[in-house]
Amino acid sequence: MKNRFLEAGEIVNTHGIQGEVKIVPWCDTPEFLCGFDTLYIDNAPVKVRAARAHKGNVLARLEGVDDVNAAMRLKNKVVSIDRTGVELPEGRHFIADLIGLTVLDDDTGAELGTIAEVLTPPAHEVYVVRGKGKEYLIPAVDAFLRGTNVEEGWVRVHLIEGMDG
Repeated sequence: MKNRFLEAGEIVNTHGIQGEVKIVPWCDTPEFLCGFDTLYIDNAPVKVRAARAHKGNVLARLEGVDDVNAAMRLKNKVVSIDRTGVELPEGRHFIADLIGLTVLDDDTGAELGTIAEVLTPPAHEVYVVRGKGKEYLIPAVDAFLRGTNVEEGWVRVHLIEGMDG
């Protein structure tokens, strides 16, 4: 079952003296995180008064956070979003939904293992697949991904020489 709430970033600092917080987003873009009216901190809903992208981060004014001292109390807190109503573009998935999916070799149908981790370097995501004493690093690009079905729990991939570590 998919989690309704997904971790989406971390409050790393305050910004200014009016209670604004700086959030490092854990999603594709800071703009995506700016689109939410409510964030969740310690499982409690917090209304977003204003949010804007700034140098790859999000600067946000949160309801009830009116000065730098209140903002400082939120430092190092993880913010979550409610996936309900979020429409991802075709072919995109929440990382939390990919973890644990069975990975199948498209050529042989063999089970390679499961997605243990998704690395997010600047160019593209990389799936870390572990199974049967092997680890595979598979770039999440069309050349290697042949199909993903989160509901059925699988990803089909095309391997090339050198992908198993």
